[in-house]
Amino acid sequence: MRALVYSAGGGIGDSLVSSVVAQALKPRYATVDAITLPGHRETLLRVPEYDAVLVDDGGDGRAIAEALDDRRYDACVVTWATARIAGIVQRAGIPVRVGQARRLYSNKFTDPVTVRSETGDVTGHWSDIQLDYARAIGCDAPNAAPHFVPTDDDRAEAAAVQPSDGFLILHPTNAEATKRGLWPTQAWSALARALHERFALPVLISGAPADVPIADAIAAGSGAASIAGRLGIGAFGALAERATAFVGITTGTMHIAAAVGCPTTGIFPFQSDFPERWAPAGPRTAIVRANYPCHKGDTKENCPDYACIANLDVPRIVAATALLFG
Repeated sequence: MRALVYSAGGGIGDSLVSSVVAQALKPRYATVDAITLPGHRETLLRVPEYDAVLVDDGGDGRAIAEALDDRRYDACVVTWATARIAGIVQRAGIPVRVGQARRLYSNKFTDPVTVRSETGDVTGHWSDIQLDYARAIGCDAPNAAPHFVPTDDDRAEAAAVQPSDGFLILHPTNAEATKRGLWPTQAWSALARALHERFALPVLISGAPADVPIADAIAAGSGAASIAGRLGIGAFGALAERATAFVGITTGTMHIAAAVGCPTTGIFPFQSDFPERWAPAGPRTAIVRANYPCHKGDTKENCPDYACIANLDVPRIVAATALLFG
């Protein structure tokens, strides 16, 4: 029997966390594939529960449906539904189709599921919420957490950037950081210095290619080393696999660090964040909640000054990280 997890929306963290659905499906289905966005494929290729990773490039839905029909899936779980995707899986003739309830297109699913976060749940972890889809067809994976396994090439790429063990990774940016030119850096520099002083280890500042100016400014203000833009997602996972700890703002890299088993401190600086929902899931993790009094209605998308970023609670972040080694 064959199953498909359709995870084509959101960020890399969404797709990685949703991969717990594959863990739930594996005991019943001999083959479990994923279909995802082009930019998420490299991440899901490193999820061991997936046998193949297909791509939805946003193009002709009929062509995608025909390709899925050719693969003869017995079941499909859609973790990020749209009317287009619901139509694709119905057109593909997949007999069991699980997806969101309470949508105009929900009748295209054989098993519509009400998402708990839409009915007031702000504390359930997203991985457990996603497992509700698998539970609708009698599959489950209690206490599942995402898995991410770097390749040998990933490990070689990471070693070329940081050959020796004994270092910390600090990740100071999220998807909004570079969009508006407002992201403060002084508190991140102070945090990098404090982490170095507390643990007597080098601190590496990570980030995407667009984050290089921010990471470089933090490195210049702290004596840390910027590695932003130098590693692909797989190599980042390989680096985190060897790191003493990862400390960073909630984003996809936080979830990857936790998924490779790195001690991980997730920083949730915005009052609009949901720390319980998006906490890193791994063997040793901690979260640091927002404590800066944001203006009412401020979110990471519309904040006028990112004052919470400028006023990070450095002692609390360092203390939370130290507890990971208690």
